[in-house]
Amino acid sequence: MVTNVLTRDSVKSKAGTNRSRAKSEPVVEREKVRLSLDVSPELNDLLDTLAYKTHSSKSDVLRKAIALMEVAVLAKEQGQTIGVAEKGGMTLLKEIIGL
Repeated sequence: MVTNVLTRDSVKSKAGTNRSRAKSEPVVEREKVRLSLDVSPELNDLLDTLAYKTHSSKSDVLRKAIALMEVAVLAKEQGQTIGVAEKGGMTLLKEIIGL
């Protein structure tokens, strides 16, 4: 049974930090860092497919994947799990393990 929904901004680490900003806190623009990444042809095809299905770029797909990984890691640090639930329901259909 799913008892709550975690988002990247709502997960707190054991140290008690929260990634969300107060509304009055200014947004500080940081310079972007360019990365070079070698992937297999199969992973490149999957990135292309996910980008197409989400109407975004491969970079956006990777950014969202990293944000999801962050939620999973922080939840694990709190002894929680991450999974897939029925839409509008509280039944956990799949638990994601190995992250």
